[in-house]
Amino acid sequence: MVEEERDAKELASEPYIDEHAKYFPPELIGSCGKESTAHYHCYLIELKANFQYDVQLQEVVLAVRERLDDDFEKVNLDLDVDRGKIIVGIKHIGYISLDSEQMTLCRRFQITLFRLLLDHKLDKLYEEDNQYSEKIDSSIFNYLLLPTIGSPQNISIDWKCITSVTYPENSSKDEHNNCSGNGGNGPRMHTKNGSACRCMLENSLVCTPHNGVVYCVNGSLDGFNGNTYLELKDGESITYKNYYKRTHGIDLQFERQTLLNAKRIFTVHNFLQRCRISSAKESRNTTYELPPELCLIIMSPISISTFYSFSFLPSIMHRIESMLLASSLKSMPLDHCPQNVVIPTLTVLEAITTKKCQENIHLESLETLGDSFLKYAVSQQLFKTHQNRHEGLLSLKREKLIRNATLCKLGCDRKITGFIRNEPFDPKTWMIPGTNHTLENELFSSTKKIYVNGSRKIKGKTVADVAEALIGAFLSAGGEIPALSFVAWLGIDVDFVSVPYTRGVCVKPELHVNIGHLESILNYSFKDVSLLVEALTHGSYMRPEIPGCYQRLEFLGDAVLDYIITVHLYHENPGLSPGLLTDLRSASVNNDCYANSAVKAGLHKHILHLSPELHRHINTALSNFDEINSKSTFGWESETTYPKVLGDVIESLAGAIFVDSGHNKEIVFQSLRPLLEPLVTLETVRLHPARELNELCQREHFNFKKLVSQLNGLAYVTVEVEAHGVLHKEMRSAANKDTAKRLACKAVLKSLKEGVFA
Repeated sequence: MVEEERDAKELASEPYIDEHAKYFPPELIGSCGKESTAHYHCYLIELKANFQYDVQLQEVVLAVRERLDDDFEKVNLDLDVDRGKIIVGIKHIGYISLDSEQMTLCRRFQITLFRLLLDHKLDKLYEEDNQYSEKIDSSIFNYLLLPTIGSPQNISIDWKCITSVTYPENSSKDEHNNCSGNGGNGPRMHTKNGSACRCMLENSLVCTPHNGVVYCVNGSLDGFNGNTYLELKDGESITYKNYYKRTHGIDLQFERQTLLNAKRIFTVHNFLQRCRISSAKESRNTTYELPPELCLIIMSPISISTFYSFSFLPSIMHRIESMLLASSLKSMPLDHCPQNVVIPTLTVLEAITTKKCQENIHLESLETLGDSFLKYAVSQQLFKTHQNRHEGLLSLKREKLIRNATLCKLGCDRKITGFIRNEPFDPKTWMIPGTNHTLENELFSSTKKIYVNGSRKIKGKTVADVAEALIGAFLSAGGEIPALSFVAWLGIDVDFVSVPYTRGVCVKPELHVNIGHLESILNYSFKDVSLLVEALTHGSYMRPEIPGCYQRLEFLGDAVLDYIITVHLYHENPGLSPGLLTDLRSASVNNDCYANSAVKAGLHKHILHLSPELHRHINTALSNFDEINSKSTFGWESETTYPKVLGDVIESLAGAIFVDSGHNKEIVFQSLRPLLEPLVTLETVRLHPARELNELCQREHFNFKKLVSQLNGLAYVTVEVEAHGVLHKEMRSAANKDTAKRLACKAVLKSLKEGVFA
């Protein structure tokens, strides 16, 4: 008892500090020095829409100083936009060398363009320009996003577009002599900047100072000028000249000038967000007719397609930043892995992404997989290491090793917290490449450096969930050896070395159980039949010839069954949306399902016990065993309250077969699967009534209350839900609280479906 009490005391949690650094990948950081020439790796960001829109997308080049992992060229990213999806592809297309003037021009271009896209204002643009010119040799986000021109087979950097940031220096009258007159694009136009060639206006970004709005100009409207009539919303017709006089008090001086066709500058959103809801204020389809004389040219020549395409880049770069972090994180455990395995960066990214990011990937499925593997690995380690310890002590030791507090501490020690993604991408906080920021750096390992980009709060459970999800990532991509290597790197010492099971052996086992019949039920022949006796012996069966009860084997079998069923569900449902694996596992791995299977197979007849109370409880369960139970292993459908021992023997038999077969999990599954059939599928899975009711109340904003009480050995649970002013109240009793809660929730759900949702 001394060891048990000590282990129980150690379960008390240490204080947890929830403030953690937020990492940024070093591959995108550099200094704004006075290099004469810099060499960049070029990646083509391909954008393809699955919808029609009057503005075309164009490819963009990402130029970085280091070659990225090959994983980045295998990723297809879907962006959720108002009209459908944009599919993003990335591929390496070569190298480029830039001199200092070109680098300065490129940085100025992207700072100007992104500042306008993010703010829609000019004041911050000029502030940024001044700051940039003052800070040399400071840390910056040293990558370039550059517009392109040409066909996919012959693509090149659009330097003419990049020079648009230097307007009007990049536009002299001499260069546009051929544009004037009837043979060119038309005469020069009067603007707020002075006289400008029509060709420079037709692909430009302008601001109208009278209202401060920024527009992308996409051509001119032949036949439309200040004297053309405009139809207002109330049906009134008025000339553009009179409209501007009445609305803005502006007298057009050049009323015969052709009007410009324009759209407001695009808004940057989080396009990674799952099922993003567009704002009613968004009006990208709206076009505007602008008199040139009211326009101040900010950038020219630059197409509306460039602005449209660049509006998606903050979301794309956020994903690339996250993948670079995932790549850095996975490299550390792999350095200690005995096998040469490849873990996809996208799988690690999934493992460090929480639901709060609201993206189409998150960690829940991998967390479920990792949780089951860790439980199995630790359980078999404890079972073989502490062969003379009872189940209660083994359970305490397992809980100490796999509880959230332990995993959180180990995750913090390994600095996993800096990589966790626990908030949606906010474009307003995105740092424009080329701008100056103060970033600290720290050593992630003895050889690898990482940058710190501020801090954020992370719950301890989130750290534990990510640790389990990372185990799941290594397991799903590389198998048990890499997963075991990750667990060891994390700080939990386990192995799969087989150790003989030493214990007292049952004398003449054939006198206690019907060996042949049980082996036919299990479709397995035992080498050591005493394991079968041990697996069916209840703690009340105190006989000198039977040295132990089933609890140790149940401890082991619980973990083995959980793991093999979870792995089966994971591989049987590839591409499963996050969360569904959890539902499938919960519906498959529970005592009610196991108990149902035990009764269907008649295993209850073979349990060795001397407890009158257990005998009565089993008989009560059998009397309530109806047609639904006999056709399904789905325990939640049943009204029956099963004694725990019925589910326990399925687990103890799994443990017995596992030990007898030399730790062969496949044999365990082949043996017990017929008893567990039909296994739950995506078509048959149902949520636990308590979870279904809770999610319904959250979604519909119903008031939910639960009251639990005990009387005469029975648990009573009352569930109340107030929906649209009507109270739905049900009380149920059962031998245990969980069953009573399930039955009460099921009754309230039925009442709601028949009343509110009929």
